[in-house]
Amino acid sequence: MPNTHAGQTDRVGHTPFVDLTPPGDPVAHRYGEPGGTGGTILPPTIELQLNHRSVRKFLTEPVSDAQIDLVITAAQSASQSSNLQVWSVVAVRDDDRKRRISAAIGRQSYVEDSSVFLVWVADFRRAANVAEAQGASAETLGYIENTLVTAVDSGIAAQNALLAAESLGLGGVFVGALRSNPAAIIQELGLPDYTFPLFGVALGYPDPSERAGIKPRLPRTAVLHQERYDPTAWLAAAEVYEDRLQEYFAEHGRDNYSWADTLTKRISTVDGLHGRDSIRGALEAQGFASE
Repeated sequence: MPNTHAGQTDRVGHTPFVDLTPPGDPVAHRYGEPGGTGGTILPPTIELQLNHRSVRKFLTEPVSDAQIDLVITAAQSASQSSNLQVWSVVAVRDDDRKRRISAAIGRQSYVEDSSVFLVWVADFRRAANVAEAQGASAETLGYIENTLVTAVDSGIAAQNALLAAESLGLGGVFVGALRSNPAAIIQELGLPDYTFPLFGVALGYPDPSERAGIKPRLPRTAVLHQERYDPTAWLAAAEVYEDRLQEYFAEHGRDNYSWADTLTKRISTVDGLHGRDSIRGALEAQGFASE
C-alpha cells in the first residue's frame, strides 16, 4: 500500500488510511523472507505493487466519483488485444443491490461494506453492435479465442484499476465468487447477450483495525524459468513456501495452514469449484459458446 499517513490528504480531497506498510525491504516482505530490513530503494510504482494486500474491511467514508473516474481511466490505459476494448464495468453503490449481490454469492461482507463494488463484465455486446452497424455479422463471438480475449483483457485492466485505487489511498479485493452464481448477477445488473460477469472489485478506504498483512508468494525460482520450462523448479521452492506461509497465517491467528492442502482441495474435486463447474452453460446462454 502507499506510504501515506493519517492526516495527509490525497489529490482528490480525501484522507487516506493509516499506513500499515511494514518497515524494511519490500522485496523480502513479499516473499516472507526473514530479516527484511535492508530497505531496498525501489521506484514508487514497484514499491506500491510489492506492498499490495487484499482489503476486506472498510471505513464508511465514501469513494468519490472523481476517484472512480481516475480508476477507470487507469484501467482503460492498460494494454488491450487489437484495441478491441471488450470489457465494461458496472459500479454498484446502492446498498440494497450490494446486499443482493452478496447474498447471491454466499454472503461476502466486504461486498456489502465496500463503498463501491465494481463488477467487471466481459463485453462483446458493444463490439457486436459496431459490427452490425457496419453491415457485418458477429459470427466469431462463439469461439473460445474471443472468450479468452475478453477475460484476459479484463484481468489486465482490472489490475491497473486496483493499483490506481491503491495509489489514491484506497484498498480493495478481487471477488471471483460472482462466477458461482452468474445468472443472479446477470439478472441483477441487466446484462444483455454477449456479456458476462467475470469478477468484482470491492473498493473503499481500508479500516486500520483490519491487520491484514502482505501475504507471501511462492519464491521467484518456482515461477521464473530460463529459456525452457523446468518441471522440477518448484519443488524446493514449495517446501520453503509452506513454512513461510504457515508462519504468516499463524501470525494472523490461523494455525497449521497448508498451501499444498488448499491447492489440492481447490483442484482435486468438483466441490472445490464452488458451483463453477456449470459455468459453461451460463456462458452459452449469454452467447459465449466457447467452441
